Amino acid sequence: EMFVANTTGTSSADRIEGMIKNTIYGIIAAKTCGIANPTVGILNVDGARQTEKALKELQENGYDITFAESARADGGCVMRGNDVLQGTPDIMVTDSLTGNIMVKMLSSAATGGSFEATGYGYGPGIGEGYEQLVMIVSRASGAPVIAGAIRYAAQLVRNKVFEVAKAEFAAAKKAGLKEILDARKAAAKPAAAEEDVKEPPKEIVTAQIAGIEVMDLEDAVKALWKINIYAESGMGCTGPIIRVSDANLEKAHEELKKAGYIN
Repeated sequence: EMFVANTTGTSSADRIEGMIKNTIYGIIAAKTCGIANPTVGILNVDGARQTEKALKELQENGYDITFAESARADGGCVMRGNDVLQGTPDIMVTDSLTGNIMVKMLSSAATGGSFEATGYGYGPGIGEGYEQLVMIVSRASGAPVIAGAIRYAAQLVRNKVFEVAKAEFAAAKKAGLKEILDARKAAAKPAAAEEDVKEPPKEIVTAQIAGIEVMDLEDAVKALWKINIYAESGMGCTGPIIRVSDANLEKAHEELKKAGYIN
């Protein structure tokens, strides 16, 4: 079995930062499921090498991480398509959209894509300070997948996933995770100083606006903040979304269209 370390939401709007965080989340899930020393591979997508560099810095700083070796002759911890099918690493790290596509394809391959018949669903929501376990399946998940997701949830609860997570986050922090992520953010910023936009008061956001390029997601959120509309970024089934309150949906949609973020 192989854990696909991605997210059905957004662990970060920055692909590389998200993949670094997804690695920690994947390690937590694998350790909770009884793999004491899980191997980590990074899918060969855009940002894989930067992710590898950051994770190896974390390893050098004392964080316990074991990298897998690709089954291909040239080896290395950056995984190819062969490694996906062979399940080379215990944990396959990838970005959110690629990971979701991969899970859907692998789980529904035996049915020709009509429904998901293999696997354990989309896994648990894992994050620092989380104390509630949420497991995700989709409308396309068949009975075998739902049964697998229930067994997966039971295993996580039985083996105290939140205690494992607490210890893992502490170890990653001690090895400089925050500093590595901060350096990543600084490197990703444009040379020009960013405009300081204050976040409006939080409110319940249940309406969604889709069709925004992932690289523009945070800028689009700030465009709404500027006109005092509270908004959050997220990831829906079809890609990046912005969430706003039902009351602000129409106004937010108009503003994003005017600013060129959506058609």
